[in-house]
Amino acid sequence: MEQYIYNSPIGPLIIEENENAITGLYFSDGNEPSAQEPPGGILLQCVKELEEYFHKERREFTVPVRLSGTEFRKKVWKELSNIPYGKTISYKALAEAIGNPAAVRAVGGANHHNPVSIIVPCHRVIGASGSLTGYGGGLWRKEWLIEHERNN
Repeated sequence: MEQYIYNSPIGPLIIEENENAITGLYFSDGNEPSAQEPPGGILLQCVKELEEYFHKERREFTVPVRLSGTEFRKKVWKELSNIPYGKTISYKALAEAIGNPAAVRAVGGANHHNPVSIIVPCHRVIGASGSLTGYGGGLWRKEWLIEHERNN
């Protein structure tokens, strides 16, 4: 596994690559070392796509991703990727979209454990009332990402 720390407009992102696929994209509090070799291969592709996303030049990611988790979580993460850029849906709507309307809490849990934030857009899921609810990277980042996409 290789890692690279990308300094994004919303703070450092730890990108993990394993066997030519992105396996992790996590928010960091900045406690990682700053001196790094420039990325190559899949890490470089991911960094370029993130830069395009943050510069409003990309709406969808094409970098290969490999997600590890339960079948239920993988189903939720796959559905997250169907949420259009600049749009939001509720946890209830997400549960309905996977064919399990009673699984709202479980959908929230799967959303929370998404290992590839931004690329698999868990930030696009909000409360039924339209409120921002939980986000592993902090609500301020969720709000930033939603506004970034809406103002494109």
